[in-house]
Amino acid sequence: MFEVLFSRQDAIARYRSAPLLKERLLYLAHCKQIGIKLETLCKIAACQLDLVRILDLQDNDNSILLKVENGFRLWSLPAERKSRPLSRRRFLGYAERWMRFMGWLEEHEATRHSHTREVTIFAARMSSEHGWADTTVEGCCRTVNCFFDWLDGRGVDLASVGIAMIDQFVARYHARGCSRSTIHLYAQQLRGFVRFAGQQGWCKPGLADGIMPPQRYPGEAIPKGLSRDEVIRLLATTEGDRPYDIRARAILMLLITYGLRAGEVSGLQLGDFDWEQEMLRVRCPKPGRTHLYPLSPGVGLTVLRYLREVRPAHPERRLFLTMRAPIKPLSRGVIKGIVCTRLDRLGITGKRRGPHALRHAAAQHLLDQGLSMKAVGDFLGHRSTAATSIYAKVQLNVLREVAEIDLEGLL
Repeated sequence: MFEVLFSRQDAIARYRSAPLLKERLLYLAHCKQIGIKLETLCKIAACQLDLVRILDLQDNDNSILLKVENGFRLWSLPAERKSRPLSRRRFLGYAERWMRFMGWLEEHEATRHSHTREVTIFAARMSSEHGWADTTVEGCCRTVNCFFDWLDGRGVDLASVGIAMIDQFVARYHARGCSRSTIHLYAQQLRGFVRFAGQQGWCKPGLADGIMPPQRYPGEAIPKGLSRDEVIRLLATTEGDRPYDIRARAILMLLITYGLRAGEVSGLQLGDFDWEQEMLRVRCPKPGRTHLYPLSPGVGLTVLRYLREVRPAHPERRLFLTMRAPIKPLSRGVIKGIVCTRLDRLGITGKRRGPHALRHAAAQHLLDQGLSMKAVGDFLGHRSTAATSIYAKVQLNVLREVAEIDLEGLL
């Protein structure tokens, strides 16, 4: 390994003669296997050597765990090392990952509430028997976990929960300024779990019937999507030859052109692009269907550039991967972060953020071009035109023109 990383013989000899040779080589081989570049492997090897010297680690040392625990925490204090913050954080990251890999640092599990078992059973039942999508189960469990964390903070068990406690929990979302639709969703998710808990005998029977989500009114909210000018400015931030910009441009082109959801983009696979027939296959996890789109030349060229110049050589079939090891598919959260970060740089605030804002912008642009509600709904994958009709309210320019017409002569 050291012969590959270093060319000077004195450097190779120094790395081989240092203590814990077997442990250091084992971790370097693991890092190389998961796709870490040689340049980074050199930095990790140097970090290992420094750490062995700083903590005075030796082979067959029975006190190695104690030395690592005490010495690492002491050394990690900013006052203990005269270096730049970025260099210190990078060194600490390399050192901590090596030590955790070897089992020399204690793994502190995240603090969990006392009803983890109940949430796990609920999630499994909803997925297997009711056919809920993974994203639906994940969102519901997130709300339920927040509820249990809130209960644990007050020392209240699920069996003694009353409707007053649930109302207090839901009122927290009112105090935060959440919209009526958001609070309605959270209350529905909580009601679904409480109903299941009542059937299992975990809480008082009939408690779910007292959870009343706030009333929603059709067409109550207007989608706050981005204007066409803002979309163009956002896309312009990806111009250049930086790998991160090339990947971001491919993601933004898919979001802007087809109005895809973040989960649909993160779920794209290499086989979803039919280059000969110029077609794109998109799996829609929300309605549970698959849609075919004509592959536009702009999107195709952008994705091809990403595949040829940026995408890591990896057996994973998902299209978008991380740029740093360990190489893995991009999640919905990362795609949302890419959009939000670039909107922040442009100073665009006060509107809905993230990939869904681009979906709203795509829908509005299609309506402005004269497409029917049915055509736009089919393009976006809506199962009902009611989901698309919300965008008709946003054509304010047309409404203002109508309002300015003098109708007195016609009456």
